Amino acid sequence: MTEQPSQTTHTAPPVRNAEFKAAVLLVIMVLLVAGAAVYLLYARGAFESTQTLFLEADDSEGVVVGMDVTFAGFPIGRVRRIELSKEGKARIVVDVPRDDAHWLRKSSIFTLERGLVGGAKLRAFTGIPADPPLEEGAARTLLVGDPGAEIPRLLATARDLLENLNTLTAENSALAASLANIQGVTGKLNGPSGAMGLIAGDDKNAQQLTERANKLLATVNALATKADSLIGHADTQVFGPQGVVTDAQATIVQLNGLLADARNSLKKMDAVLVEAQAVGANAKEATADLGTLRAEVESSLRRVEQLVNEINKKWPFKRDTEIKLP
Repeated sequence: MTEQPSQTTHTAPPVRNAEFKAAVLLVIMVLLVAGAAVYLLYARGAFESTQTLFLEADDSEGVVVGMDVTFAGFPIGRVRRIELSKEGKARIVVDVPRDDAHWLRKSSIFTLERGLVGGAKLRAFTGIPADPPLEEGAARTLLVGDPGAEIPRLLATARDLLENLNTLTAENSALAASLANIQGVTGKLNGPSGAMGLIAGDDKNAQQLTERANKLLATVNALATKADSLIGHADTQVFGPQGVVTDAQATIVQLNGLLADARNSLKKMDAVLVEAQAVGANAKEATADLGTLRAEVESSLRRVEQLVNEINKKWPFKRDTEIKLP
């Protein structure tokens, strides 16, 4: 009988306090998860003192919970909830930290910008920083700028424009008729009669009109020739040796002589007037002397009259004492 080799089994020694170690590891994992959750909440501002702001718009397309509200490119608030108001409008609830709430004023405006590429953006603008601060729970209208909303209107406008263009370029349109008329006018201008044919209407009337125009031109040329001859004759009559200008010059010479004689006569008259003024001055002086003499005579006569009156008082008999002045 052969002997079989004995099989030996190696078993690991038991771990001391395995249950305790497992409990400690589990507690550490729970603490790590809780710490990470608390850190995330802190990082997202869950423990910050916030101010609530309500933004109302016709629709909340593009707005999601957690979206930032930016001011000058910096986030100052976060969308906490989106709800439907009693008026049937989208109501966006925004939490603004107290530390950043001073950037928002009563005159601030809020916009929702939707681009063709990229997501929507909530922005705040403050034009007057000196205005009172935005109160707690304030409700503001959200101004929406959506370039995509203008595309249907642009397409409708382009469709109307194409329809108008097709109407203008149709065969029976007014533009086609105008082009046909212009083509007919151009053809008449390029024809044998030219512009005259266009004015007259047909070649026969154009020919008659041309003949009349030629006759009129011949008459005008004849009149011009007669006018030239009349002008030449007038030059001879006016500027010739025996013309009107020569006679006028002789008359002017005679008139100058008469004016010279008149000037000499006036000079003589001035001398006579000077002598007359001298005689008048002498007569004036003599008249002044006569006035003085007359005054003296009158004074003497008054004295004589007074003397006669006194004599009459002393001699009581009547006499004719009338004295007549010259």
